[in-house]
Amino acid sequence: MLVKELMKRNVITISKEATYEEAARVLYDNKLTGVPVVENDEIIGFISEKDLFRVLFPFYNSYYKHPEMYTDNEQRESKANDIRNHDIGRFMKKDVLTVGPDMPVLSAGALMLANGIHKMPVVENNKIIGIIDREIIYKAIFKDQIFKK
Repeated sequence: MLVKELMKRNVITISKEATYEEAARVLYDNKLTGVPVVENDEIIGFISEKDLFRVLFPFYNSYYKHPEMYTDNEQRESKANDIRNHDIGRFMKKDVLTVGPDMPVLSAGALMLANGIHKMPVVENNKIIGIIDREIIYKAIFKDQIFKK
């Protein structure tokens, strides 16, 4: 089974100039956990709900040096309002793993598992043509190999 047989072809993307709020809205409205970030139709990053959530929390060094700044939970929650207009180019992952359409799905799944990711853009000629995720792979393998016996 190949990635091109299972990938979702209608890929929602976002530009790196999008704001934190716009990215959050795209994920929320489309019930997604992450989307590719594109510029001139080429992938330059990936933004996930985990990336957006992580921004709300301090880095270890910052917390270690100034723990008093991070113990007020209401103040932490208000940080979401403070960062709503920051562009996602600051938060996105820039090193994005991609796969080609002719890769076997188990190889794609192994890459996701080894790298702790749930989705990978499918790229051909430097253009996004689809997206594959663990759930798609699991369901296909279970249906094709496990449940048929």
